[in-house]
Amino acid sequence: MEELLAQNSGAEIERLMNEHHRYSLRLEELMAKPYLSVEEQMEEVRLKKLKLHAKDLISALEHGAAAVA
Repeated sequence: MEELLAQNSGAEIERLMNEHHRYSLRLEELMAKPYLSVEEQMEEVRLKKLKLHAKDLISALEHGAAAVA
């Protein structure tokens, strides 16, 4: 049971890390622009929040997995 939980957590952590990386890449694209439109500014804020949320979830899963192991 614990092994299955660890596998599921590992897959979810990997998925979240991929999302976090995608958000980072898009933020880098936006930061490379000399100026941002209003829509791009809103996207930047949204991406920063999503990136932080993904990081928080990764941390929570890692600590939860450590507690189970």
